[in-house]
Amino acid sequence: MSIFQKFIRYYRPYKKVFFFDLFCAAFISLVDLAYPQILRSLAKTLFHRNSNVILHSLVFISIILFVCYVLQALCKYYVSCQGHIMGAQMERDMRKELFEHYEKLSFSYYDKNNTGQMMSRLVSDLFDISEFAHHGPENLFISVVKIVGSFVFLFIIQWRLALILGIVVIIMILFSARQNQRMQATFLDNRRKIGAVNATLQDSLAGIRIVQSFANEDIERRKFHKGNEAFLVSKKDNYHAMGTFQGGNTFFQGMMYLVTLTAGGIFIALGQMTPEDLTMYALYIGIFISPIQILVELTEMMQKGLSGFRRFLDIIETEPEIQNSKHAVSIKNPCGDIDYHDVSFSYEGNEIVLNHINFTIPSGKSIALVGPSGGGKTTICSLLPRFYDLTGGTITIGGQNIKDIRLESLRDSIGIVQQDVYLFGGTIKENIAYGKPNASMEEIISAAKKANIHDFIMELPDGYDSFVGERGTRLSGGQKQRISIARVFLKNPPILILDEATSALDNESERYIQKSLEALSENRTTITIAHRLSTIQNADEILVIDNHTIQERGTHEQLIQQNGIYARYYQMSSKNF
Repeated sequence: MSIFQKFIRYYRPYKKVFFFDLFCAAFISLVDLAYPQILRSLAKTLFHRNSNVILHSLVFISIILFVCYVLQALCKYYVSCQGHIMGAQMERDMRKELFEHYEKLSFSYYDKNNTGQMMSRLVSDLFDISEFAHHGPENLFISVVKIVGSFVFLFIIQWRLALILGIVVIIMILFSARQNQRMQATFLDNRRKIGAVNATLQDSLAGIRIVQSFANEDIERRKFHKGNEAFLVSKKDNYHAMGTFQGGNTFFQGMMYLVTLTAGGIFIALGQMTPEDLTMYALYIGIFISPIQILVELTEMMQKGLSGFRRFLDIIETEPEIQNSKHAVSIKNPCGDIDYHDVSFSYEGNEIVLNHINFTIPSGKSIALVGPSGGGKTTICSLLPRFYDLTGGTITIGGQNIKDIRLESLRDSIGIVQQDVYLFGGTIKENIAYGKPNASMEEIISAAKKANIHDFIMELPDGYDSFVGERGTRLSGGQKQRISIARVFLKNPPILILDEATSALDNESERYIQKSLEALSENRTTITIAHRLSTIQNADEILVIDNHTIQERGTHEQLIQQNGIYARYYQMSSKNF
């Protein structure tokens, strides 16, 4: 399927509006074409008669023209209003499709792509696409009708002169086609460069507190300046191409008037054309050139729109790496033992993260993962909800392969409290309710109490309706962590993943939260990544992960007796404590 076919399918929901828009555009063009011909006919017939006949006929002709111009004005209103609305609706549809596709893309895609680039596709690219979606077909249709119609009339008036003008038009078309290729390349480069600028801007503003704390404003200015200057260079190349394109077309338009005057004068001298016909010719040349100028502008719009649409398709046609299998089923509250059998994982098939991991978590029991940073602990947890797909082995829940469980069902059964807490812009109530969108206020309060955050919330002027700020900037790290824990309390899943859940809490808060987490973990299958070894001493089994595999396993007491890696970690943590 060509890019144009893919683009056209977005018109299908609005085909009635689209075709009526084209009908109105055709009527507007035909009225403009008719006037010079009416004037020419009247000059050769009616205006040579007596005054009474002229005056009587003009009344009738004026009424008809008045009605035509009223209808033309109404058509212009429809084209300008409903046509733009259609373009906006198509933009909305594309933005909805793009956002929903973003939601489906796997973690691996976000690991490799910048949010600023994605925002550029979602906002600026789609705006250019919508403008082209409306103006493109309409302007093209108007231009074709006017060019073909005026050329027919030019041919009728004087076919020899029309053929000469046709040669000029052909040269003009060849020139335009060559310049279009150059413009398309510069527009695509523009998109890439502005995406890079957006990415730098977003990164700098999102990390403004880090920037200012390190007094590295100059570094960020230089980074932004580099991207900004690169974008300017790209725009200059683009404008050089546009300038050449428009300047060349203006030259050829002037050549049409020159050819008309020179060749028309010769034909008058040879008795093959009248001065009145040359006057009408000049009028039609104006109508002929006008749509050519529209096509010149349309070309710029088309290049922007199509380059944006190509970037749009790049995303839409990117298949999510993590998808439901054909035979996947929904399961409420999956239960049974969780079994990691010969599990291996690597990024891009190169960097080995996990190598032949084997362990089982009995249903309702807890397991803790310890080890150095980068050892694969978080990856083990990320594989269970299929944030990434393993490259070897299988993971089962109650004997059922997780790949045979629908993603929505699988992830709905797993509660995650991560080390890096993300709060959405909004109120505390909305952020807690994210764990259960239809929760009652009583349920939200209960979850907050279990997470030891209720008293703090009630001390705020607006209570649960207090705004957290962008990414929770109005709250401390410990407060944000407890809100994220409250989400999981509210979700109440059968499987828990605690990724250093208490790492941001002070010792006193940690004790309260740890008791709550222990209560929540009761009779639930729990995987804990330990920040402080004191929090996992009661785990049913502890796995020491290092060098991409399991180095030690057992209970706290058993591992201490082994006097290995875990025992060394425990001694170090005891000294620090």
